[in-house]
Amino acid sequence: MSTYVYGITHSSLPSLPEGTEGVGEPALPVRVIKEGDLAAIVSDAPEGLRPKRRDLLAHQNVLAEAGAGGPVLPMRFGSVSTDDAAVTSVLAERADHFKERLDALAGKVEYNVKATHDEEAVLHRVMSENPEVRALTEANRTAGGGSYDDKLRLGEMVVAAVKRREVEDAAEIQRALEPAAAALSVGPESTGWLANLSFLVDRDSAETFLVTVEEVRKGHPHLDLRVHGPLPPYSFVEPGPAAPAEPAEAHN
Repeated sequence: MSTYVYGITHSSLPSLPEGTEGVGEPALPVRVIKEGDLAAIVSDAPEGLRPKRRDLLAHQNVLAEAGAGGPVLPMRFGSVSTDDAAVTSVLAERADHFKERLDALAGKVEYNVKATHDEEAVLHRVMSENPEVRALTEANRTAGGGSYDDKLRLGEMVVAAVKRREVEDAAEIQRALEPAAAALSVGPESTGWLANLSFLVDRDSAETFLVTVEEVRKGHPHLDLRVHGPLPPYSFVEPGPAAPAEPAEAHN
C-alpha cells in the first residue's frame, strides 16, 4: 500500500500520542518510520484522497502534535510515496539536506499575508493622487457624463492607475514586513490578490510580526490585509531538491 507522508523530523522526536489519527475515512493510524538520525511521520494512504475539510484538518493536527516535540519539515496535503521503503530510501539519500532544513526551521512558524484593495478606498486614493484623472472626471461630470470616448478614456486611465497602485502597494507591504521575519517566500500570483507573501517568523517573535502587520494595516486603509498563521513552514521546506514524496494533490 502507498504511504502518506505528513512530515520529516529527527528520529529523537518524542513519540506521538497513542492513537494519533491521520487522513482517511475511517481515519488511519499514524506511525513513525526511522532511518538513521531522521524519521518520517506517515500513515497508509487512503484511496481517492481529496482535500476535504476533515482530511485537511487531520493533516494539520498530525503536524501540530509532532511539532510540539520538536522541529518538523511539513509536507503539503496529498504527499504520497510508493511505500515505506521508498520513504526511508529518500531519508537516507538526502539526510544532510533534511538535517540542515530542520536546523534552519527550528523554533519558526509561517505566516501568510495576502492583500487586496478596498475598491472604494483605492479609487478615492487614485483620484487624489492623479490630477489628470480628477480633471477628466470633472470634465465628464460638467458635460453631463461625457461622450463614449471620454468615458472609455477615463476608465482606461483609472484601471492603469489602480494597476500601478497594486504594484507599489505590494512592494511596500514586502518592504515593511520583511525586516520582522527571518525569511520571505513570494507565493504564486492568484486572481484577486495584489500580494501573496509567506514569512518565516521566529515563534518567540510572532507578536512583533503581527504588530508590524497591524501597523501596515492602519497606515494603509485602502488595503485589505489577511493574515493566516501560525502555520507549519510549508513554504520554506525546500531550497533544495524535491521532497521525498510524490504530491498527489496540494492545498494552499
